[in-house]
Amino acid sequence: MNYQPLIDAATVAMQHTYSPYSNFPVGAALLLKDGTIIMGTNVENVSFGATNCAERSAIFAAISQGYTKADFVALAVTGKTADPIAPCCICRQVLVEFFEPTSPIILHTTTTNEAKEVTVADLAPYSFKNME
Repeated sequence: MNYQPLIDAATVAMQHTYSPYSNFPVGAALLLKDGTIIMGTNVENVSFGATNCAERSAIFAAISQGYTKADFVALAVTGKTADPIAPCCICRQVLVEFFEPTSPIILHTTTTNEAKEVTVADLAPYSFKNME
């Protein structure tokens, strides 16, 4: 599958960052089954614990707009990094909640335009799966 439109949307989302403390802009774009792409960016807070990552911003926006995890197809994340950026551990656990283990996650860097496709299972092999 061609994920370039998803990478492009993540790059646009990164431009909307609110990251005055880390100066580390990140963008994400979530592809839904109906073809809709929902963007998210990192939004910081001086307390840092109240900061929301780009990946979670996109996922939470989709849920807030009435989509369900059954609608989620793929997610791209990008940053101005040397290598393709990967989600933090909190975001990885959220990916486990909302995606299938085989769902594609596209890691990208705007620095070299390199992209790498991985799965949720690749990112979080020992994640919490249920409350049993």
